[in-house]
Order: sequence, then C-alpha cells, then structure tokens
Amino acid sequence: MTLDGRVAVVTGGGAGIGHAIVSLLADQGAAVAFNDLLPERCAPLVEKHRAAGRRVVGVAGDASTEAGVDELFTLAETTYGPIDLVVCNAFSARADGAMTMSLEEWERDLHGTLTSAFIATQRALPSMVAKRRGVIVTIGSINSTGYYGGEAYSAGKAGLINLTQSLAVRYGPHGVRANMVMPGSIRTSVQEDRQALDPSFFERLERWYPLGRIGEPEDIAQAVAFLASDAADWITGAVLPVDGGLTAGNGVMTRELVIESGADVR
Repeated sequence: MTLDGRVAVVTGGGAGIGHAIVSLLADQGAAVAFNDLLPERCAPLVEKHRAAGRRVVGVAGDASTEAGVDELFTLAETTYGPIDLVVCNAFSARADGAMTMSLEEWERDLHGTLTSAFIATQRALPSMVAKRRGVIVTIGSINSTGYYGGEAYSAGKAGLINLTQSLAVRYGPHGVRANMVMPGSIRTSVQEDRQALDPSFFERLERWYPLGRIGEPEDIAQAVAFLASDAADWITGAVLPVDGGLTAGNGVMTRELVIESGADVR
C-alpha cells in the first residue's frame, strides 16, 4: 500500500492512536496535518517527524470547535494542497455514571466525540465532492456495541457509526468513501496510568481478548492506512473491529462454562 501524493488531516493526532496514525500515513507517503489540544505536544512532534523525513505539520487546537477545525484544514490546504483523507480521531471521555454526571459533562463528551467528527467531515466534504474523490475514516470504539463504561463517550461512538454509514451512502455517488475502525483496549497513556495504579491491570484485561493481548496504537494505524489506500477502493460504510476478537464473543465465559460441564476446551 502507498499513500504517495495524498494529503491527510488527523484530528487529535498528538498522542496515542492519533500519533500512530500520523506517523504511519506519513511513512507511507502522505503529507499530514494534525491538531492536538495540548500546545506542548505539537512542535516537538512536528520536529521529530521532519527530522525523520516525513511531511508533517501540526497546530494546537480544539477539534470540537469550528474555529479549531478550520485552522487545521487551512494549515493543511495552504501547506500541502487539497485534502484527500480525513481521520476523525478526536474524542472526549471524562464523564462516567449516568446518575452522577452533570448535563454539562454529558454534552462535553458527546460533543467532543461525535460532533467533532461532524465538524471535520462537513469541512472536508465540499472539496471532496467537487473533485469526486475522498476518504473519511472515523475512529470508533467497542464501547459503541455494549456497556464498557463511560455512557456519554459510548453514546457518542454509537452515533458515530450511523454518521459514518450515512456519509458513505449519501456521498458514495460523489466518489467519497467513509469507514470506521473500531478499536478494543489499546495500550495508550490512559491505560498505562491504570497499570501504574494497579500492576495486575493488563493481565486481567488481556484474559478477555481471544488473541491474548490488548492492542497497540500501531494496530489501529495499520487498519486506517488500509482503508485510506486504493486497496480498499470498493469498501465504504464498513465498521471494522480491530479488537483482538473481543466483540466476536465472550471466550472467557464460554471456556468457564465448558470447563464446568466437563467438556474438552481445546
């Protein structure tokens, strides 16, 4: 796969999954513009990428605001030209507990997770439709499939599935493809912070995954790069789980039930 000559925008590209996506897209030949809420992340990452010979620019900004998104897109367009690919990675997941979260917390997470993707895609679509070619990749979550905590974040990710499919159907006749990558648990700084507080955290988490490990940010980046490439030229409206098999079924429960029944578990 190659992305030579493509111009990509990645929201929330300063760390974790977003940073892995920026790095891989640039390694595969794309020119990439990203944003991040934290200003201190942007300049060092841009310097790192450019030292490695990658075409990357970054700007501090809020992907859940029209002004923040417009600044990012304008940077990409003035630096590299018309945008071919948008990766909607930005999210907010700070509230938890439907009975205790405030309406403000609910709206913040829903806006940061779902509305941010709407703002980015609305900004990208006119030029994509005009040139009859473009790719949108949204970053979902297994939280959209059931209860894993974070009601507002999870509701946002569930809504993002429908938004992605709606974009695929409405703008497919105009040459625009839209797909979602749906990660399971990924080894990011958030997970590593939990591991620091609870040394058994990863071990307990990994037993739920049929492949026996949690994901790495690069696992998600590889899926994004595939969906962005010409190798996926007839794929649109898809939701691709990249979750180590977690949503395929509850293997731990099944094995425990089988063991209780005395059957062979192999």
